[in-house]
Amino acid sequence: MDTSKRITRDILKILEQDARTTPAQIAKLTGISEEEAAAEIKRLEEERIIIRYKTLIDWEKAGKDVIYAFIDVKVSPSRGVGFDDVAERIARFPEVTSVYLVSGEYDLRVVVAGSSMQELAFFVSEKLATIDRVQSTASHFVLKRYKVDSELLSGRGVEDKRLAIQP
Repeated sequence: MDTSKRITRDILKILEQDARTTPAQIAKLTGISEEEAAAEIKRLEEERIIIRYKTLIDWEKAGKDVIYAFIDVKVSPSRGVGFDDVAERIARFPEVTSVYLVSGEYDLRVVVAGSSMQELAFFVSEKLATIDRVQSTASHFVLKRYKVDSELLSGRGVEDKRLAIQP
């Protein structure tokens, strides 16, 4: 792997672990200048390789009730667009946090969040199930989250044993 690709990969890994890492810190970790780090980050943002920066919040600890569910959706594909138009329509709903095309019995896996099971049930019955070409759904409510976006949520004496990225 050439040096520029390695540096790009290292920058992406650093920012994926902590989006607050500054170009100066990235420069020290990768062995490039702060200006080079800032320019590479800007390029990655412009090309939408870095799509956005995100804060992961444990809403349960913050005192807010959030219910998550996985909704499996069976869809009739359409000539020329397959599943894309239905997936994009589903993705526009504010309750939806993620949409994936998956293999298996169902075609799409939709991740939704709401303040109650009733709210999510209403979403499925009144919004999702009424979309043209949606044939059926199967709902799976999340009972407890242990790990999200590569982060353990419990924090009960779990020591981070990963090695720091070094140049």
